[in-house]
Amino acid sequence: MHAAVRRFHSPDAYDLQGWTPADLTCFGILLQVLIGPRDGEGEESFEFVVCNPEWLRKKYGDDGVIICRHYIIVFDFDFSRIKSAIESLVARAYGEDWHEIALKLSRYAQWEFEDYTPVKNSDQDRG
Repeated sequence: MHAAVRRFHSPDAYDLQGWTPADLTCFGILLQVLIGPRDGEGEESFEFVVCNPEWLRKKYGDDGVIICRHYIIVFDFDFSRIKSAIESLVARAYGEDWHEIALKLSRYAQWEFEDYTPVKNSDQDRG
């Protein structure tokens, strides 16, 4: 089984193709990527913060060490290049089932079901 990108969304930019950061020297934007099985239905959200190094410096200070997960660091905002890189990453994701694929993708992007554990039925739920 393989994964496929369904669509891109950002609550920070209405039109991602046409969006330009207000400050080209310091920017960060939340990017939601809806991904599902390539040969099936459904989609789940995977999120990245797309930012440049100056934004990281401004947000986290000059500590000198930042351990990143769920970030895409770019030097300039070029949505077509970012989109292409994500689509390439997703196209390489495969597994025996969707859950295995989603776990692999969650190494890079924050999966909406990351750390989710189903609630076990209790005596109260049984009726």
